[in-house]
Amino acid sequence: MSYYPAPIDTSAIALDEPLADLMEVVARNTHEVWAMQRLSDGWSYGPHRNDERKEHPGLVAYEELSESEKDYDRVVAQQVIKTILALGFCIKK
Repeated sequence: MSYYPAPIDTSAIALDEPLADLMEVVARNTHEVWAMQRLSDGWSYGPHRNDERKEHPGLVAYEELSESEKDYDRVVAQQVIKTILALGFCIKK
């Protein structure tokens, strides 16, 4: 394999409380966008992932996800926010 991921280093970026709150909103929205795309692609809820039948157990409301599943969306949201800050942009309400 010749691909080696090289994301922008965000390890020095800390999120204050308002940005941590924003991270949770972005994580929830990330799940909603993912679910909307899956549903538009013909997927539906199923207790186990089945690619042939296009069923996925994650097609539930964000509140119904396990903490580990929410954490996946949180990591994505956190890294997006940290990357924006690492690139020198400001996030203001």
